[in-house]
Amino acid sequence: MPSPTDVTTTQLVRRIGVPGAPVLLDVRTDEDHAADPRMIPTARRRSHRDVAAWAAEYDGRSVVVTCQRGAKLGQGTAAYLRHAGAMAESLEGGFEAWRDAGLPLVRPDHVPLPSPAGGTLWVTRARPKIDRIACPWLIRRFVDPAAVFLFVPPGDVADVADRFGATAFDIEGVFWSHRGPLCTFDVMLDEFALHMPALDRLAAIVRGADTARLDLAPEAAGLLAASLGLSRMFRDDLEQLEAGLALYDAFYRWSRDAVDEAHNWPAPLRKGQGGR
Repeated sequence: MPSPTDVTTTQLVRRIGVPGAPVLLDVRTDEDHAADPRMIPTARRRSHRDVAAWAAEYDGRSVVVTCQRGAKLGQGTAAYLRHAGAMAESLEGGFEAWRDAGLPLVRPDHVPLPSPAGGTLWVTRARPKIDRIACPWLIRRFVDPAAVFLFVPPGDVADVADRFGATAFDIEGVFWSHRGPLCTFDVMLDEFALHMPALDRLAAIVRGADTARLDLAPEAAGLLAASLGLSRMFRDDLEQLEAGLALYDAFYRWSRDAVDEAHNWPAPLRKGQGGR
């Protein structure tokens, strides 16, 4: 029977990618991490050796700790975090259980290094519509919750990336951009190795809306309409981004949990209701 302070892989995969997701801390040894440097989505590396120095950072926060097998390193770190005021759990079976379940593991080779402020730094064209909201949503929910996004005039994106050490995306001539029929959201799923049924379903909707291929998914027209509406509602790109994150949260939860649900009117009557 699992410990009440353990979380299973099935439970954790449903808590990632949604607002209020727990902080994920990877405390595998350097040797284990070097043998497989992939990471559970949003996880960041911390060392169990100096947990006393950083545990207070997570006071009052929900945390899931993973080590190689869910044993001493994960359990001990989680216990120390609880002592420091965190709501900390250990992943049952650890990294190996997640890997063996075939759940997504982010390839680290294309994740930019954190900025001095702590999160990755990205830059793109101002006045975002679809891809430039969808990609920040994907990064914030599945790669780096602390990521920072800069929106600048199109002609300044490359120079801002160079001067500020930011990663440019969704402009021509950069790594993170359209490739053939794929939009930047598709490219990020490929390069981060984030393919899973819900995200693949969402990708078809994003691609259809972003590339004028509304035939790719019935929902693409709705995403296009909502995105254009948001672009008219907000003059500030960061305010639009925050509103857009909620839109993609809703599309993701539909893609994950509600594709088979229909809504009809009038509602069907329960047995015993109705006329005489």
